[in-house]
Amino acid sequence: MRIAVLAERANGESRVAITPETAKKFIALGAEVAVEEGAGVSASITDEAYREAGAQVVPAAQAVAGADIVLGVQAPDVALLSGAKPGAWVAATFDPFRETDRVEAYAKAGLEALSMEFMPRITRAQSMDVLSSQSNLAGYKAVLASANEYGRAFPMMMTAAGTVQAARVFVMGVGVAGLQAIATAKRLGAQVSATDVRSATKEQIQSLGAKPIFVEEVAGIEGEGSGGYATEMSDEYKAAQAKLVSEHIAKQDIVITTALIPGRPAPLLVSDEQIASMKPGSVIFDLAVSQGGNVEGSKPDQVVEKHGVKIVGYSNTAGHLAADASALFARNLYNFLSAFWDKEQGKPVLDEEIGDAVRLTQGGKVVNERLTTT
Repeated sequence: MRIAVLAERANGESRVAITPETAKKFIALGAEVAVEEGAGVSASITDEAYREAGAQVVPAAQAVAGADIVLGVQAPDVALLSGAKPGAWVAATFDPFRETDRVEAYAKAGLEALSMEFMPRITRAQSMDVLSSQSNLAGYKAVLASANEYGRAFPMMMTAAGTVQAARVFVMGVGVAGLQAIATAKRLGAQVSATDVRSATKEQIQSLGAKPIFVEEVAGIEGEGSGGYATEMSDEYKAAQAKLVSEHIAKQDIVITTALIPGRPAPLLVSDEQIASMKPGSVIFDLAVSQGGNVEGSKPDQVVEKHGVKIVGYSNTAGHLAADASALFARNLYNFLSAFWDKEQGKPVLDEEIGDAVRLTQGGKVVNERLTTT
């Protein structure tokens, strides 16, 4: 069983799919691990660290040659995988709904694409969930980046020269990233409020010491979709929410938006009119900017200034914490494969529940129901 890891080729991608820690664990299972030279440099991992863990450090073509499994953060181009065994597994993020051509290319190449984004949100798969591990870091980084752009302090400071008021931070969307953003902003001393379309998150917001901002008048709308994701809301709810948010957002110093719906463009949460209502010097961080954005006018990897408000968004927020993001991503991949490792066969054997959920291609065809039924 040969496991190969290539350096990431995508623009701005600083993470790596294996660390010396997980390489050593795979080797302990009986696997042979080959890592492309320089693959971990941007995540502060040297080639020597991989060698000390027992991995081979070789050029890309040599790493992939004869590989049974290829691990990636973002799925590599098929052309890079020509030396892998027929039917080799590739476990990575594929962005399957938007990168349909890539998925088709994997099918034609006879590779078995395993999309880590499609990991089911069930208890036994929590340790394999790359979206959660990376979103957690992204929520943290969003607050730090906002604080860096904000021209004032976050906590209340009582000094001999007078009092500095605490910054007001409003988090829109209370998934993994939103909860971490709330917790981080609270640790920095801000006054924090948050909202979400899912009513069940109200208690989570309060448990972190933040103020929940919810539409109360519109009954019967829970906003909870399958797997814990948010769903589209009714026009009535959207109107009520827009009014409530508009009144609240005008009083905020920092706004962090985190709303994403799988397979669809990010919903617009903050309009140009709402941006104009904010105080000059305020900051908005759009965590969904790479998928269309929650904020009107936001642009990936640029600081856009509108009406005196700075709008920030990274195309790869977790990648700005490359070392920790790589460590967590690599553990997710190890937890996934090791959970199904068959000692007698010397390889992982996936079950139906998780295997069918993450498998995009097999036997030259696209086989995932979420793609074949759309």
